[in-house]
Amino acid sequence: VSFTGVIGFVGLVAPHIARLAIGGDHRVLLPFSAVVGALLVVSADLVGRLAFAPVMVPVGIVVAYLGVPLFLHLLLTRRHEMST
Repeated sequence: VSFTGVIGFVGLVAPHIARLAIGGDHRVLLPFSAVVGALLVVSADLVGRLAFAPVMVPVGIVVAYLGVPLFLHLLLTRRHEMST
Protein backbone atom coordinates (compact mmCIF):
# COMPACT_ATOMS: atom_id res chain seq x y z
CA VAL A 1 0.00 0.00 0.00
CA SER A 2 2.87 2.38 0.64
CA PHE A 3 3.98 2.14 -3.00
CA THR A 4 0.58 2.36 -4.65
CA GLY A 5 -1.03 4.88 -2.33
CA VAL A 6 -4.76 5.34 -2.06
CA ILE A 7 -5.66 3.01 -4.92
CA GLY A 8 -4.04 0.03 -3.25
CA PHE A 9 -5.73 0.78 0.04
CA VAL A 10 -9.13 1.15 -1.63
CA GLY A 11 -8.45 -2.19 -3.31
CA LEU A 12 -8.02 -3.73 0.13
CA VAL A 13 -10.96 -2.09 1.89
CA ALA A 14 -13.69 -1.92 -0.79
CA PRO A 15 -14.18 -5.70 -1.22
CA HIS A 16 -14.54 -6.13 2.54
CA ILE A 17 -17.13 -3.37 2.72
CA ALA A 18 -18.97 -4.94 -0.21
CA ARG A 19 -18.87 -8.39 1.38
CA LEU A 20 -20.31 -6.99 4.62
CA ALA A 21 -23.09 -5.31 2.63
CA ILE A 22 -24.20 -8.08 0.24
CA GLY A 23 -22.61 -11.36 1.27
CA GLY A 24 -20.20 -13.72 -0.42
CA ASP A 25 -21.73 -14.43 -3.86
CA HIS A 26 -18.80 -13.61 -6.16
CA ARG A 27 -21.01 -13.04 -9.20
CA VAL A 28 -22.45 -9.99 -7.47
CA LEU A 29 -19.52 -9.21 -5.18
CA LEU A 30 -16.98 -8.36 -7.87
CA PRO A 31 -18.99 -5.65 -9.66
CA PHE A 32 -20.34 -4.34 -6.36
CA SER A 33 -16.77 -4.05 -5.03
CA ALA A 34 -15.87 -1.89 -8.01
CA VAL A 35 -18.85 0.37 -7.34
CA VAL A 36 -18.02 0.58 -3.63
CA GLY A 37 -14.40 1.44 -4.42
CA ALA A 38 -15.43 4.17 -6.84
CA LEU A 39 -17.93 5.59 -4.37
CA LEU A 40 -15.32 5.48 -1.61
CA VAL A 41 -12.80 7.49 -3.64
CA VAL A 42 -15.38 10.01 -4.92
CA SER A 43 -16.89 10.52 -1.46
CA ALA A 44 -13.42 10.89 0.08
CA ASP A 45 -12.58 13.51 -2.54
CA LEU A 46 -15.83 15.34 -1.81
CA VAL A 47 -15.20 15.28 1.94
CA GLY A 48 -11.62 16.42 1.40
CA ARG A 49 -12.76 19.38 -0.67
CA LEU A 50 -15.69 20.46 1.52
CA ALA A 51 -14.65 19.64 5.11
CA PHE A 52 -12.05 22.39 5.41
CA ALA A 53 -13.38 24.62 2.63
CA PRO A 54 -10.46 26.89 1.75
CA VAL A 55 -7.95 24.04 2.15
CA MET A 56 -8.21 20.81 0.17
CA VAL A 57 -7.33 17.67 2.13
CA PRO A 58 -5.74 14.93 -0.04
CA VAL A 59 -7.91 11.95 -0.91
CA GLY A 60 -5.42 9.50 0.61
CA ILE A 61 -5.71 11.07 4.04
CA VAL A 62 -9.51 10.97 3.98
CA VAL A 63 -9.60 7.37 2.72
CA ALA A 64 -7.13 6.31 5.40
CA TYR A 65 -9.11 8.12 8.08
CA LEU A 66 -12.27 6.28 7.04
CA GLY A 67 -10.77 2.94 6.04
CA VAL A 68 -8.19 2.18 8.71
CA PRO A 69 -10.71 1.71 11.56
CA LEU A 70 -12.78 -0.62 9.39
CA PHE A 71 -9.72 -2.56 8.27
CA LEU A 72 -8.47 -2.93 11.85
CA HIS A 73 -11.92 -4.10 12.93
CA LEU A 74 -11.90 -6.72 10.19
CA LEU A 75 -8.41 -7.89 11.15
CA LEU A 76 -9.28 -8.20 14.82
CA THR A 77 -12.58 -10.00 14.24
CA ARG A 78 -11.01 -12.40 11.73
CA ARG A 79 -8.19 -13.19 14.15
CA HIS A 80 -10.75 -13.86 16.89
CA GLU A 81 -12.75 -16.13 14.56
CA MET A 82 -9.61 -18.03 13.55
CA SER A 83 -8.54 -18.62 17.17
CA THR A 84 -11.88 -20.08 18.26
